[in-house]
Amino acid sequence: MPRFDFHIFVCTNSREPGHPRASCDPAKEGALLRLFKGKVAQRKLSAVVRVNKAGCLDQCEHGPMVVIYPEAVWYGRVSESDVEEIIQSHLVEGRPVARLRVADACLNSLACPHKSHS
Repeated sequence: MPRFDFHIFVCTNSREPGHPRASCDPAKEGALLRLFKGKVAQRKLSAVVRVNKAGCLDQCEHGPMVVIYPEAVWYGRVSESDVEEIIQSHLVEGRPVARLRVADACLNSLACPHKSHS
């Protein structure tokens, strides 16, 4: 298998309505995943960028979640309108999109203001 420069993991986890934790794909349609795959292919980046479906990334309060490796950049509250910007800025120009990044201090932390403490 060829070596990829980037791996994009898009959370497609879905929970039942009313669940206490948020859901990254409440419609269960995978629209964000399909859009990333389509835009990467459209820009002819498929040889160097792999887009993968991910289950729960356990950052539900920040969802929809996308994480890009090898830099381990975590993006939260990603919408379809953000996909082109992430691809252009992060993958093409090498500049992660600051406004969408989840602070390292919030990842896997109970202290993050977005986490419920129930």
